[in-house]
Amino acid sequence: MKFLQILHLLGALGASARAAAESDDALSLDDLPYKNYFYSDCNVAAQAVVTSPLPDSNLSIIGPRLIVAWPAGNSGVCTFFAPQTGENGTLAIELINSTDAHPLSPVYNASSNGPPHVGIQGVLRFNSSAKLTVPILGSIRTIRDFVEGPSLLYPEIQDAVKFSSSGNGSVSLQRTWLDNTTMTTLTFQPWINSTSKNDGGVSLDNRTVAFEAGDYLFSATINYPELTPLKPAAVLNNASNNLATTMSGQTTALSFLSYSEKLLAGAWRFLTYFGRDSMIATLLLEPVLSYGEGSATEAVIGAVLERINRTDGTVCHEETIGDYATWTNEQENITSTAMGCDYKMVDSDYYLPVLMQRYFVENPIGQKRAAKFFNTTAGSVNPANKNLTWGDLALTNAERIMRLAGPFVKNQTKENLIHLHEDQIVGEWRDSTYGLGGGRIPYDVNTALVPAGLRSIGALSRAGILPGRKQWGSLADKYAKVWEDNTLDFFSVTIPQSKAKSLVTSFSKDHFAGPNQSSAIDTDVTFHAVALDGYNNLSKVEVMNTDDCFRHFLLNTTNDEQLTPFLNGSATNIRRTFPAGLMTDVGMIVANPAFGEDPVYAQNFTTGAYHGTVVWSWQLAMMARGLELQLGRCEVTSNFSVNSESVKRGHNSKAVMPTPEFCTDDSVYTNVRAAYNVLWDSIEKNEAQLSSEVWSWVYRNGSFQVTPLGVLPAPPGVGGQTGK
Repeated sequence: MKFLQILHLLGALGASARAAAESDDALSLDDLPYKNYFYSDCNVAAQAVVTSPLPDSNLSIIGPRLIVAWPAGNSGVCTFFAPQTGENGTLAIELINSTDAHPLSPVYNASSNGPPHVGIQGVLRFNSSAKLTVPILGSIRTIRDFVEGPSLLYPEIQDAVKFSSSGNGSVSLQRTWLDNTTMTTLTFQPWINSTSKNDGGVSLDNRTVAFEAGDYLFSATINYPELTPLKPAAVLNNASNNLATTMSGQTTALSFLSYSEKLLAGAWRFLTYFGRDSMIATLLLEPVLSYGEGSATEAVIGAVLERINRTDGTVCHEETIGDYATWTNEQENITSTAMGCDYKMVDSDYYLPVLMQRYFVENPIGQKRAAKFFNTTAGSVNPANKNLTWGDLALTNAERIMRLAGPFVKNQTKENLIHLHEDQIVGEWRDSTYGLGGGRIPYDVNTALVPAGLRSIGALSRAGILPGRKQWGSLADKYAKVWEDNTLDFFSVTIPQSKAKSLVTSFSKDHFAGPNQSSAIDTDVTFHAVALDGYNNLSKVEVMNTDDCFRHFLLNTTNDEQLTPFLNGSATNIRRTFPAGLMTDVGMIVANPAFGEDPVYAQNFTTGAYHGTVVWSWQLAMMARGLELQLGRCEVTSNFSVNSESVKRGHNSKAVMPTPEFCTDDSVYTNVRAAYNVLWDSIEKNEAQLSSEVWSWVYRNGSFQVTPLGVLPAPPGVGGQTGK
């Protein structure tokens, strides 16, 4: 694969689109109506996001807003503005350059009794008079609860915001966190120079802040301990360091999310540890990420191990830190600032052994580092894991996977597949309200992640990395074979050609303004349901999807009777244009509800749904890499150029794998290769979007046109497009 372009698919880490690096410290990215600005140096890392409505914006969703977010403490400031006079939509805001080339500059105020107050400042321009309607100071999670939830505001947080004005004409908002130590401060002051547009100033009336049209210097600071940043050159391995120059925008974005303590998921809405996200990103970026002591790769694996639930081996999905951790503890009548972890996901456990095998078994540097790494004492971040080592926690995770896999090996029934937890509606990467259509038994986890995790446990055991579990070297492989061969049929969907044509035609009449593409359906349509046991008592959630990529990327099954039709069907669905398939002008969508007869499908999987008919960058990367790896198994019988080392490794084995039968089936091989090429053509066509996590589209003037997901209405009953 074109690994330089994998690096460009930084949506896996949640960066935003169209990166432009002004320096190693500063980065600007536009995804209108959102403008993103990043600043990072040895004292502070922060992001500012300015939202200003466009002429065609949905004003019920998009309004003037300034956000400042810090990875430190997963903290932030969010301020909403409205016009003092005039109609909604007439107020516009923007960051302007002051004296520096970049709109942001650092703030550093030393303290004699704790961490310094650090942050960023910039000049915010209002085109007309405005008022500050809602300020939120403290935690990114608190901001998310308001922005993406049912507009929740907690009195104990909001009432603690103190407003003040000073003789220099400035107005400040300050809040002391629930730990009674940390403070967030936001200040606005009229900015006057040769280019300023000030006709008035900023005033305070009780808790109401009003601005005249003009320019205002804002400053946002916190006094919470900062993380240890990894500069672009330290994030990349030696063979890839040139990317810091040739792809400076992308590597700067990756660096902003990379720290010695952990790699972060998405700016701005997350900006902290997310286990699954960081492991997927590391697997995809494996060829270019740094390795060895103090590397990005070890930061990811160490962060995951540090946060494992010691009682049952579950991998932490999302950490709760800073002010939100204190608030969460208070809800449990606990007075503590200790971090917490979300363990509701059922997929994250299985990525860990795969990642450990890739590094500690297959990478020579990792092999040398294994003993010292796994002997690291746990508990420095998660106090619950004190008196354990990272090796102890890795073993606990492997034991969990073996334990959960056992029942299906003995009896291949639906009941013995991996289910979401009983009290949850989410549990894997499609973790939004309608992401699985209410399904309880996810396709990706059962057909790909479980067997991949088992294969890696076998390899780790044979390498001696799981002490006392040598017997798992063969046992885990036997378990994996059962899961590989016997899970796909539970999810299989076949729709006769005539019915499939009728379904997409009907769907298009009600839900799609473009051609229905029914003429492209020249065979029965086959795919695998995104989940089992969905809403409306659906036994299968019959939504065509991209989750085939997990098997392509993680497994090298030798069951030819199964592999050949699986690859062929997957390739066909990629090549066909929506609504007959998954391809659009703006990329491969992750869900297509057109083949579901129940109206609930079209209602739930929309262009405004986080996991609906939208494009995810890391899914593009995993599908492209997965198809390449599968085609690479044919290299002895074709001229297809691949990385021969990746073929020899066979994903989860150093042995050369047998050539699959599909390689000599001309129609299937040609179909898979065509799908690979179509997918890469689409990726290259949409290069401008590739650093976004997810984007959507509208159909206008005869084509699919890129649209930010956040500007489209979410499905009924969902407060925001993430649902997390």
